[in-house]
Amino acid sequence: MTDMHKSAKSTVASDKTVERFTADERAAMKERAKELKAASRRSPRADKTDGESDVLAKIAEMAEPDRAMAERLHAIIKAAAPDLSPRTWYGMPAYAKDGNVVCFFQDAGKFKARYATLGFSDKANLDEGAMWPTAFALTELTAAGEARIAALVKKAAS
Repeated sequence: MTDMHKSAKSTVASDKTVERFTADERAAMKERAKELKAASRRSPRADKTDGESDVLAKIAEMAEPDRAMAERLHAIIKAAAPDLSPRTWYGMPAYAKDGNVVCFFQDAGKFKARYATLGFSDKANLDEGAMWPTAFALTELTAAGEARIAALVKKAAS
């Protein structure tokens, strides 16, 4: 075969030990597939209440101190942006507007990170100039941090 006509098979690396995704990432993708399947079976009216029970169940599965932080974040987000619908997203508590995830909480144990994360999707209305943060590391919740999170969530959902 000439170089131009080599089969795709011959150009693939032969090292089979390379993994594209970690076991945690694959588990998150499987959870997302389950979420999509469950959502397709739900009625639109049941979505908000079912979503909240799913979020509370995911929070209950977390280890401390992330569980306490997630419970507090859930309350802050519901108070700051009551129009956001709780739901799970890749197995994480998330909050959506018009079906699109606006923000989510990733506990430190999810991907064995050293801190939890409050993240915002591209659907969040946080645009500020040419550059702005879309995720925040959380090690604890202080009164000042809670106030900042409430303001960010309110802005993100606007």
